[in-house]
Amino acid sequence: MANSRKSKSDLEERVSDALCLLVPPRHTILLGLSGGMDSVVLLHLLHTLAPKFDWRVSAIHVHHGISPNADDWAGFCRDLCEHYAIPLHVEQVDITPLRNEHGVEAAARKLRYAAFAKQACDFIALAHHADDQAETLLLQLLRGAGVRGAASMPMLKPAFKQAAGMLRPLLDISRSALFAYAQQHDLSWLEDESNSDDSYGRNFLRHRIFPELEHRFPAYRETLARSARHFAEASELLDALAQQDAASWVCDTPLELAQLRSLSHPRARNLLRYVLHLQGAPMPHDAQLDEMLCQLLEARAGAAVCENVGAWQVRRYQDKVYVLRKPVVFDPSLKLIWDGEAELEWAASGKSLSFARVLGQGISLQKLQHAPVILRLRKGGEALRPHSGSATRSLKNLLQEHHIPPWQRERLPLLYCGNELAAVVGLVVAAEFQACSSELGVIVT
Repeated sequence: MANSRKSKSDLEERVSDALCLLVPPRHTILLGLSGGMDSVVLLHLLHTLAPKFDWRVSAIHVHHGISPNADDWAGFCRDLCEHYAIPLHVEQVDITPLRNEHGVEAAARKLRYAAFAKQACDFIALAHHADDQAETLLLQLLRGAGVRGAASMPMLKPAFKQAAGMLRPLLDISRSALFAYAQQHDLSWLEDESNSDDSYGRNFLRHRIFPELEHRFPAYRETLARSARHFAEASELLDALAQQDAASWVCDTPLELAQLRSLSHPRARNLLRYVLHLQGAPMPHDAQLDEMLCQLLEARAGAAVCENVGAWQVRRYQDKVYVLRKPVVFDPSLKLIWDGEAELEWAASGKSLSFARVLGQGISLQKLQHAPVILRLRKGGEALRPHSGSATRSLKNLLQEHHIPPWQRERLPLLYCGNELAAVVGLVVAAEFQACSSELGVIVT
């Protein structure tokens, strides 16, 4: 009994020591609760530690619907959280559209993280442990991952933009230690029947490889975790080098091709990987990355360079490199009538158009009263006069002068008043429709 109390105290102390350095008092922690042993143990630990640090703990269960027992798992999580008086949100997702493209495991993971990202909290806590880390590292190496992939999972992934910080407080703790803790506290959990299916790579390592590895190398968890930390350090150094090589580049803007041209091949590859990562695009495999770099640097001037990376594209235009999501499919006959709304959905770009009324700027509202206001797409042959006193210019020339990339030109909304082209949204207002300093106008963005 004394040994049990000591083990319990050691585990709670280790998790407490890890979390108190990362989570300030009165912050919110959202636990990803599957109902398996790992997350049940973490729920118990957070419930125990939260009063000490004044943390507010809640949980989310993602209902994938893959297993015939999925409803029972959700019910189990509800009952467990009710027992601890911890709020639970059950997020039901549909894996069908993604499973053929990504596979069941990757699709489920993608949907889980998307569900986590929608929740309002300071930190998301996940129950990954030392065995998970070892499995992840070996799987990444077997897939030929680079330094970033081999860095595996960090204990803390800091908050970024609107995303909460990601915590893994059990990352240094073995599955066997969690099992011992669960038994000491008489915890109940569910077993996912898919965990015994070794057709999945992770299960194959867990059931076939690691038992043999542990027999020959008992400390393999610690040594693999140490390797993952070395890879993480190397990844940070490569990112620092990429930041230096990127110079004035800002995320969400095009990268100057000259910045790639000035670098050695390995450094250019590293910079391109860094830009892809920051934009949220998936990492291409080596051959694809080399082909991408070759096309960007060596294709003839004016060539339409476009390399696909999953649901993303890497394009070149006027010595700039663009990383963007694949454009949505749209109806070329798209037309919208504007009747004074503050916002309209523009399907050609997958974004909303905003209409802001401003004195002395934008399109004259008075002049728009003479005929219906219609938003439509470019057909060819359009022209307008951009300034009073200037000649009428073709839209084609104006788009080129404003350096609008070709793939954006066919999706730009053109605003017509009757049959007259009043504005190219976000670019230019025809001289005849520009608001005077004393009248109310509308700016469309």
